[in-house]
Amino acid sequence: MNGVKTAMLLGLLSGLLLFGGVMVAGKSGLEIALVLAVIMNFAGYFFSDKIALMMYSAQPVTPEENPEVYRRVYPLVQSLVQRMGLPMPKLWLIPDASPNAFATGRNPSHASVAFTAGILQLMNDRELEGVVAHELGHVLHRDILISSIAAMLAAAISHLAYVAFFFGGRRDDDDERGGALGALLMVFLAPIAAGLIQMAISRTREYSADAAAAKYTGSPDGLINGLRKLEQGVERVPMQDASPATAHMFILNPLRGDGLMRLFSTHPSTEDRIARLEVMRGDAFRLSPARAH
Repeated sequence: MNGVKTAMLLGLLSGLLLFGGVMVAGKSGLEIALVLAVIMNFAGYFFSDKIALMMYSAQPVTPEENPEVYRRVYPLVQSLVQRMGLPMPKLWLIPDASPNAFATGRNPSHASVAFTAGILQLMNDRELEGVVAHELGHVLHRDILISSIAAMLAAAISHLAYVAFFFGGRRDDDDERGGALGALLMVFLAPIAAGLIQMAISRTREYSADAAAAKYTGSPDGLINGLRKLEQGVERVPMQDASPATAHMFILNPLRGDGLMRLFSTHPSTEDRIARLEVMRGDAFRLSPARAH
């Protein structure tokens, strides 16, 4: 059901982009929107991981580079990917004191998992395992590609709204659906609608990744404790140069705020996520055979 919901929401985002093109500039606007959608989806598929890792100055975690981090993290990740039937992802270290982590890459064979220096200092191995399992849950469900495409489409819609604001709508000779009213609607309503749809996609995938972490670690407790520490740590030490364009990728939104900021957050509240994980302690939650004991 989560997959069907996500597909519907992505289709709605794409439809909104195309509708906006028609409203702003008639048939020519539709053609522009189609080209923009193709370019954005292509960029999201092939380059979103490289862009994100470059933005945060991520360093490779290998026996030669960052060997201490490698000795701690590699065995933990290796054990999880074996249980989850995934290839080993590339590992990266972000030199930032704020605790956080994200996964990126267009498919499981091209996946990367990045940790901040802050999260490695803050968490014990069981909590870190819960966080890693959550990120690998995104890889397993191909959420990285889905979220990247959603973010690119939302950005394209917002860009189209800016075009409408500065240049207004133009009426096509063969189609009277363009015009100033369409431009006005695009300016004010389209970015809000795109943001809400992107938020719904992201929140749906976060819940699924949390459930995967509980399943493949054999217990929700490691992730529960990890989320509690993350909530306090991100509040105490904000991430340097955190970007709204990549906020959806992290296990916890690095951008802090109240009111509308939280309403439009790409992540569910930490309290809600913990509450859902705690339910999994009951009889309804079945331990993964690899971890049951």
